[in-house]
This record gives sequence, C-alpha cells and structure tokens, in this order.
Amino acid sequence: MDYKVMVTEDAEQDLDQFIWYLLFEKCNEQAAGNLLDDFEKTVARLSQVAGSLKECENPHLKQLGYRRINFLNHRYFMLYRIEENIAIVDNIFHELQDYEDRMI
Repeated sequence: MDYKVMVTEDAEQDLDQFIWYLLFEKCNEQAAGNLLDDFEKTVARLSQVAGSLKECENPHLKQLGYRRINFLNHRYFMLYRIEENIAIVDNIFHELQDYEDRMI
C-alpha cells in the first residue's frame, strides 16, 4: 500500500535547523545538500513502507501511534503517525537528541 506523506510545519522547522547548522555553523554546503537529498529519499521510502515499520517502544509514544524511520544515509530520523493512508511526519531528530523527553 502506498501512503501519502505529509510533513508538518514542526518537522520542516526541525529540518531547517539542521540545514542551517550545516550551512552557517559548519560552512558546508555539500553536507547540507546531501542531507536534503537524503530527506527526500527517506520521504519517498516512507511512502512505500509506512505501515510496515513498528511502533515506538516508549509507551507514551506508542499510545500516540508514533513510528520511526531512519534516514537512509545520515544519523537522523523522523517520527510519524498514520491516519488512514497518510503518514504524518511530526518531527525530525538527530540520533543523539533526547527525543523522548521532547515528545512527552
């Protein structure tokens, strides 16, 4: 089953912060471009596999229906939930972030 992927404003802001960091703190346009490419590829992959990925193990996030998909080539991931045939990406995190505390 194919899913439509909707990226919320919060998730877009998360991605913008990571891109801003790479562009202006690290002065690395190539890394920022690679991250954007990986984001787009991960969204395309999510449209194909959204329903097959397991729910988060954190009880609160699981109760809210959150699932996680890792970026294909970077240490970032998206938290999303499914409503009908739409995968709604609510947030994007780096692996080292304490995302559970932010989501609770």
